Amino acid sequence: MRLPEWIKTSRRSGMHDTMHLLRRHRLSTVCEEARCPNRGECFSKPTAAFLILGPQCTRSCAFCSVDAGVPRTVDHNEPEQVAAAASEMNLGYIVITSVTRDDLPDGGAGHFAKTVAAVRAALPKARIEVLIPDFNGNTAALDVVLEAKPDVLNHNMETVARIYSKVRPKAYYGRSLSLLANAKCSAPDILTKSGFMLGLGETIEEVMELLSDLRNNGCDLLTIGQYLQPTKKNPPVVEYIRPETFAALRKRALGMGFRFVASGPLVRSSMHAQEMYDDARS
Repeated sequence: MRLPEWIKTSRRSGMHDTMHLLRRHRLSTVCEEARCPNRGECFSKPTAAFLILGPQCTRSCAFCSVDAGVPRTVDHNEPEQVAAAASEMNLGYIVITSVTRDDLPDGGAGHFAKTVAAVRAALPKARIEVLIPDFNGNTAALDVVLEAKPDVLNHNMETVARIYSKVRPKAYYGRSLSLLANAKCSAPDILTKSGFMLGLGETIEEVMELLSDLRNNGCDLLTIGQYLQPTKKNPPVVEYIRPETFAALRKRALGMGFRFVASGPLVRSSMHAQEMYDDARS
């Protein structure tokens, strides 16, 4: 299907400066690896969601364009490299995410914690958000990340229960909800966040069930965006959802008790993350 008129992105000046800085520090971003349509806007600010633990993922989710395959050896210098890049960019809000590393005993939780600590040391006044995988349900690994005291812990649901196994092979709907619930129970002062996509064939009734499940499991912040086919190898878009539907879902979600909701065709998990945090804490 052709892109509708309400889905538009633009390139911004300054984007390549950010890209060159990231290359100099030998860092990856989920913005590039996942082919985010907003990377021109975000890189021009500048801001970026740092992708740690290498560019190869041990899973192959249908919606994602990140490379799946045999992952690289963990770079133990990476936490300091992320901290140095964030400091050079003078960031007030840093998002740290990763590929899924099912090959590691802790799923990479220790590396997340070291990266948070390195960024805290370099930028003590900055806020830090971690966007984590499910760690295969390992609650001890989750606790390692929580003990590093990020300001926001994000884990995306991505889609509704009925098509979960199709969209996210090797992931489980209930396990992801439990991660959010466990995070809120173990560290109630840390904001929890999640996000999902529309346009994969879900119904509004299923979306409302997902909203209810997220809120009942302690999710504070929420992002809702349109699925866009990143490559021809990924499933096609089933439906382009109109902006007014996103607006209506935002209103419903706020009425359910979410502290902040970003909902729109081009909304992505890390986009305007600082604004979400500041509003939720105000």
